Amino acid sequence: MLAPLSWLKEYVDIDVTPQELQDKLFSCGFEVEELYEVGRDIHDVVVGLVTSCEPIPETHLHVCNVDAGKYGSFQVCCGADNVTAGKKFPLALVGAQVIMTAKDHVTVEGVMTIKKGKLRGYDSEGMLCSGVELGVSDDMFPGASYNGLLVLPDDAEVGTDVKPMLGLDDWIFDIAITANRPDCQSIYGIAREVAAVLNKEIKPLDLSFTEDGTEKEGFTVTVDAKDLCPRYIAHYVHDIKIGESPLWMKRRLALVGIGSISNVVDITNYILTELGQPMHAFDASYIEGNAINVRRANNGEKIVTLDEKEFELNDQNLVICDGKKPVALAGIMGGLNSEILDTTTDVMFEAAKFMRDNIRKSSRSLGQASDSSAMYAKGVYEYTTVIAMKRALHLIEELDCGKVSSTHVEVCTGNSIEPRELKVSIEKVNKVLGITVPTDDIIRILTSLDFAPVVNGDELTLMIPAYREDMESYPDVAEEVIRMYGYDHVVSTFMPTAQVTMGGFDLRQRSELKLKRALCGAGAYEGIHYSFFSPSDLDLLRLDENAPERQAIKLINPINVDLSLMRTTLAPQMIRAMARNQKRDLLEGKIYEIGNSFIPKSLPLTEYPDERETLCVGVFGENESFFTLKGFAKIVADTFDLTFTYEPSVKPFLHPYQTADIMCNGVKIGYLGKVSYEIMDDLDMRVPSFVMEIDLRQISEYYGNEQKFEPLPKFAIEKRDFAFVVDKNISCASIEDGIREACKYVTDVKLFDVYEGIQLGPNKRSMAFSVVFTPQNEEFNDEMVEGYVKKILKNLENKLSITLRG
Repeated sequence: MLAPLSWLKEYVDIDVTPQELQDKLFSCGFEVEELYEVGRDIHDVVVGLVTSCEPIPETHLHVCNVDAGKYGSFQVCCGADNVTAGKKFPLALVGAQVIMTAKDHVTVEGVMTIKKGKLRGYDSEGMLCSGVELGVSDDMFPGASYNGLLVLPDDAEVGTDVKPMLGLDDWIFDIAITANRPDCQSIYGIAREVAAVLNKEIKPLDLSFTEDGTEKEGFTVTVDAKDLCPRYIAHYVHDIKIGESPLWMKRRLALVGIGSISNVVDITNYILTELGQPMHAFDASYIEGNAINVRRANNGEKIVTLDEKEFELNDQNLVICDGKKPVALAGIMGGLNSEILDTTTDVMFEAAKFMRDNIRKSSRSLGQASDSSAMYAKGVYEYTTVIAMKRALHLIEELDCGKVSSTHVEVCTGNSIEPRELKVSIEKVNKVLGITVPTDDIIRILTSLDFAPVVNGDELTLMIPAYREDMESYPDVAEEVIRMYGYDHVVSTFMPTAQVTMGGFDLRQRSELKLKRALCGAGAYEGIHYSFFSPSDLDLLRLDENAPERQAIKLINPINVDLSLMRTTLAPQMIRAMARNQKRDLLEGKIYEIGNSFIPKSLPLTEYPDERETLCVGVFGENESFFTLKGFAKIVADTFDLTFTYEPSVKPFLHPYQTADIMCNGVKIGYLGKVSYEIMDDLDMRVPSFVMEIDLRQISEYYGNEQKFEPLPKFAIEKRDFAFVVDKNISCASIEDGIREACKYVTDVKLFDVYEGIQLGPNKRSMAFSVVFTPQNEEFNDEMVEGYVKKILKNLENKLSITLRG
């Protein structure tokens, strides 16, 4: 927010330098992002009196003698058509800095330094300046936009700096206002803080005006959408005289980037900047039916706004209507059918409180923004709405541009704009701060903030102004006290539960880092996705309507629909990441992500969701397979000295015969499988792609497990190969389990071949395994190994009806 120093001085006696004020604002919680002098690019430009002016033959130039007072007299060549002897103009001395313009004398190209030169054989010691070359417009000084020299007043003192006269000696504070302080989104709001931090009195606004007794007979205001407009004020002003605003008003508006339009329109912009209250002025002659109605728009209803854009509305948009039609898009922009023109003679002033969320959503959905919509989106108080109307009517009288009638209509829901009582404990306030602030200082600070404090023992009673809705309890009071008392008084202390440690990672962090290193060592790259995803991501997975993944938390105000849900699974983002790589001709790769999925305990939310740390791995490429992905699962198992088993599974987004659940000690911890052909077609994926998810919380109890070193066997190992004929519904994992449980000397089982053929019979296949036997305390002989083989065959035949292939 821009705040000119001269405007702040209108309300507060500021006796410190701009730089000192900047530091004080920062100390009380207001960051000044930039502080600059309005005329920072201008220096050494003084009032010059042209004492003689002679034309240079056969040119448009004149050679002038210019009196610069204490700086002496100078000969200056000038080509402006309005240079005249006896007039006063800005004179840039040699060495001065001014604005450099293009040949059109309007476009700014930078700054330039004035040097002594020679034109048509005549010496020129300086330059007479236009308003553009000094960076001023007509709103800053009359005649500044003329394509010629800037004419200064006859009473201007020769040789004095022109910057004070043109308003260029002013300073602008660009202040960052936090979201909880919309009351400071105005000049007067910042002035209140300046007065408090400087321990000065703030001058009250002049809200006086006189009603002339005129009535607009039969005029009514109705508010149908009171949930969106809790207070609406309309006041009729007649005998309007449209004209220019006074220089002081135009200059103040110009300093904050607002151009002058006319006195009536300028008053609404002035109130917006001074008080943070958007206002609108309707040409009363265009208000049909002698009525105003605030309502939700009808679906399909249209309006053309002041910038001549047409919008089709819906019932989520709020409109201001007369007796027949919409005349304004509430809180955003007025309608073209009721704008203030040079012929306007009667005006209906509007000041209202519109709900910030509705204005923000309407502005965003319609793609229409304005200074008013930005202010409403940050927050406007009903207190300010009432004050702003009074201030506007006062300015109407001060500028003598109309007469204030007695027709004043105010519709509200009954919300009080009077100060409200808040009682807090001084002890609790000090406990929040961790220090003891003297009670006298607390009273002084809160008095300067207009909280009218009264102390009774430990009880502190405050009367909170209606524009401070952020003040709710003792922590808020503590914040107000310490920002004025000074954060440098806070003593650094440990929290009660804090402990001194040697630093470093905790067990979870060390375990995750260990896992990441193992995955990277296997050739995978880490990826990071947003914690939000889209409803279309769930549709992509072909999930059933009742699938638990669809029970996702919806964001109240998402950036867009693609980021509107808290993710319940990492799979769709990983699948889309593999698809994006393939579209960019990266046809092989391995990606992993460790991130949270957010599982609500109930919807709508009544408590924090369950945040589950999840590992997701994606593998794609012509040479990759289901077993590549299974190898990554084994990496996870080996990292924490675990053994995973696998069971056939079905997922709607995975290949029906290449999908498995991952089991750890009998508990399902995840799944892995090949992305289905349907999804690959949807996303134009060109190579086989696989995805795996593991719930890391399910195995977090094993964090810290280390692989145990096993010495090489003293005796030679024995290896045997088996080819079994099995039913197709029997999994590889169940066969491996049957082999291992039959003999304690089995240390490794690997499937190395699968064959299917008509000679095996229907629903049969051959699976070949390599089995390693490792001796412990004695060397194996053939008889011992054959005994182990027979045990394995017998166990498989009894449990799974498996026989050796002949």
